[in-house]
Amino acid sequence: MTVVDLNADLGESFGRWSLGDDAGMLGLITSANIACGFHAGDPLTLQRTCSEAVANKVAIGAHVSYRDLAGFGRRFMDVPADELYSDVLYQLAAIDGVARTVGGKVTYVKPHGALYNAIVHHDDQADAVARAVADFSAGRQAAVSRAEPIGILGLPGAKVLDKAAELGLPTHREAFADRAYTAEGTLVSRRQPGSVLHNPAEIAERVVAMVIEKRVTAIDGSEIEMDADSVCVHGDSPDAVAMARAVREALDAAGVCLRPFVSWT
Repeated sequence: MTVVDLNADLGESFGRWSLGDDAGMLGLITSANIACGFHAGDPLTLQRTCSEAVANKVAIGAHVSYRDLAGFGRRFMDVPADELYSDVLYQLAAIDGVARTVGGKVTYVKPHGALYNAIVHHDDQADAVARAVADFSAGRQAAVSRAEPIGILGLPGAKVLDKAAELGLPTHREAFADRAYTAEGTLVSRRQPGSVLHNPAEIAERVVAMVIEKRVTAIDGSEIEMDADSVCVHGDSPDAVAMARAVREALDAAGVCLRPFVSWT
């Protein structure tokens, strides 16, 4: 049986500014990448989203990012490696601490936005992120009996996944339901036309091909291999819930089993 995880970026509201339907998404996905306050989110949103994820038996991932609230974490920042290392540690400590108060825990890390794309190729930043996750994971394992190592979710072939594997961390490959791909297997820049897809039916059909046939059509029409452990449906898309529902129903109809790639508890 084919098995895959379905994830979404959640907890991205800030103060009186609301973004996305987190409650609606949590009824459809199996893993939630929850903002840690650096690109979006605030302490109350973080606590509520973690609590709702636990109630829905959805795995909690730390959605770490550059310190870029104004740009929603979508601008590359030339952050020194030691500073980025500490920023990731800070975010991990915050979300894991909050998650534990509501009966959950962080089970993986998914970098957000520009950081996610940078550490596909940027050696120093990929190393900083991987080391921060490894050191936090080791510290948690030393303090908590039977604590499992924290993995990293990223683009197939990304440097950060190689760095994580070298450090003994679990690595997980991700595909995107609603983003266009280049012929090289990277994401098309959001500044380019056609970079974000919107039709739920077409997206659902595309995801089934990704999961079962392990392929996706790039923006230039070429076919590229796609072998992923998890598929992301962005929670901030205008029709995110309809999109996630269409994807889930299509995968169910195709006989695909949906479950978290890591334990949710």
